[in-house]
Amino acid sequence: MSSSIRNSLIKIFHWEYWPFGIIQLPLFFMWLWYSLRERSFFYFSASNPGILSGGMMGESKYDVLSLVPEEVKPKTILIHFPASNGEVLKKIQTAGLKLPLIVKPDLGERGWMVRRINNEQELAQYISEIKIDFIIQELVNLPLEFGVYYMRLPTEETGVVNSITAKEFLSITGDGKKTLAQLIFGSSRARLQWSVLKEKYRDQLNEIIPVGKKIELISIGNHCLGTMFLNGNHLITKKLSQSFDRISKRIDGFYFGRYDLRCATLEDLENGNVKIVELNGCGAEPAHIYHPGASMWAGIGVLITHWKNIYRISKENHERGVAYLSWKEGKAIYEKFKAAVR
Repeated sequence: MSSSIRNSLIKIFHWEYWPFGIIQLPLFFMWLWYSLRERSFFYFSASNPGILSGGMMGESKYDVLSLVPEEVKPKTILIHFPASNGEVLKKIQTAGLKLPLIVKPDLGERGWMVRRINNEQELAQYISEIKIDFIIQELVNLPLEFGVYYMRLPTEETGVVNSITAKEFLSITGDGKKTLAQLIFGSSRARLQWSVLKEKYRDQLNEIIPVGKKIELISIGNHCLGTMFLNGNHLITKKLSQSFDRISKRIDGFYFGRYDLRCATLEDLENGNVKIVELNGCGAEPAHIYHPGASMWAGIGVLITHWKNIYRISKENHERGVAYLSWKEGKAIYEKFKAAVR
């Protein structure tokens, strides 16, 4: 059986790999119904008044992260396109940042153009490829990464965490017999990333990996880059919700979204002693539904509840005076976003 056929079968029989539109199709009708009720196709923009479009599309990652309290986020700078290598290196030095670093587009989704930069050569390559504004961020070298979903109704004093996704980075473990390339092809998740991995490890593919040696192949916590999303909802406690409620109330105009973060221990997570690398608004999913082997129907049920919550929060904010985006405004934001990430 050819490699391409095997990869196709992996994707067919594991719904976590299915195209975004297939899983979202039932939710389209919910969006349409709510849009008709509110007489606005962009009613969701009121879910987070402090974030452009509520965080559904077109928002600047840098602007959103700027809303987060300083003590719980890494040092981050924005680079405006176009910029020369010299200009970028000077800004890095001025900001007190050091390699390695994380770079990502200021507009983007699903892991597009997110990379770890280890040296100046890799940075120069990234600058030559990126055609929009981008972010340079301090590398948060903490062992645990989570996506923590928070929501608060505008009419209520406190909010809750309703989803936690633990992230397990793409890795392989040596057996003392197989080469790195063989181990990659022996992993159903890793083989799907072959086009990326063959370039990243081109000088090591024929090396035999010692018994028990674990290699983290990609250190970016994105599903599109092979990261395994695990259901971490058992970690939700009253104390954890209180910790993220405390952080969230310091973010002006934020009611509903997902914190992507790193921390040292589970105790630190519960206490809110974390580093938030990205804050996503209403467009982010409760990603615990993609736990390997989880029911697709259960996942769709979670997404239906998710969209009900978006609507309820948006409507409550609207009744309190928050305007919905007009058709003209929403269309302009969408077109700008699509042109930027094309």
